[in-house]
Amino acid sequence: MTAPRIALEPAGTRSWLADAVAGGGGEIVPVAEAEAIVWAVPTGRDDLRATLDANPQIRWVQLPWAGVEPFAGIFDHDRVWTSGKGVYAEPVAEHVLTLALAGMRGLGTYARATSWQPPRGRNLLGANVVVIGAGGICDSLLRLLGPFGCDVTVVRKRPIPVGGATRTVGIDSLDDTLAVADLVVIAAALTPETTGLFDRRRLALMAPTAWLVNLGRGGHIVTDDLVAALSDGIIGGAAIDVTDPEPLPEGHPLWTEERCIITPHVGNTPEMAKPLLGARVAGNVARFGRGEPLVGIVDPDLGY
Repeated sequence: MTAPRIALEPAGTRSWLADAVAGGGGEIVPVAEAEAIVWAVPTGRDDLRATLDANPQIRWVQLPWAGVEPFAGIFDHDRVWTSGKGVYAEPVAEHVLTLALAGMRGLGTYARATSWQPPRGRNLLGANVVVIGAGGICDSLLRLLGPFGCDVTVVRKRPIPVGGATRTVGIDSLDDTLAVADLVVIAAALTPETTGLFDRRRLALMAPTAWLVNLGRGGHIVTDDLVAALSDGIIGGAAIDVTDPEPLPEGHPLWTEERCIITPHVGNTPEMAKPLLGARVAGNVARFGRGEPLVGIVDPDLGY
């Protein structure tokens, strides 16, 4: 069997990805000789488009991360597109659980305190949890929530049942789920339909004790509306690993908001990502060489 010819682009690609390609049985070649590209950075849409235009023989493009919205507008049906979809589900779900427990237990307030504080906090045990998005993060989170005995509603584009959830509803039923939720988790792809999903109106539907955790993209939440909701006590709090804008500027009011916990997009760190993405690339290179279906397919029409 001939080794699949893979180009690593752009120039200066990390050596560990070269090892992953070799581990999958691929041969690294110049892009003009390649039949597939592993694109090694999470940006550079125009550069990738130009590379593909100049090399129409490319049949497969592997993107490095799960979130592919920076490449929106260049997906096509002329070749197969794959991403890191599902690769980082385990570490990100772990971070969701970390932020949920920290927020609901009041650790953000305690960590900022300079004197003894009165007791506060709510249980995750037995809580009503709403998870928006039904991808790999959701699957991993449902497993982690198992011992807590939560009542979990998964909200997704279409109400196809999700194993491990108490119920699954369509996105058109999101509003109905919010009033009784103790915890709302955003773990969806950022699309035109989900941009600004949590604005002033939707935040006002949440219970005044509920926590909002966002591990999706900053654009899912209207930031100014979140600031107002926290300041006015509309919701119990927010724990966010992604922001809009990102990075969140110094001096932004969310930095000093007692009801907000912010982590700097570390649900999945580079140290966590390398072995996970390396395994995905190696596996897909091997599948490509054998003519088998690839993992992490991007739907050009949906954009994720």
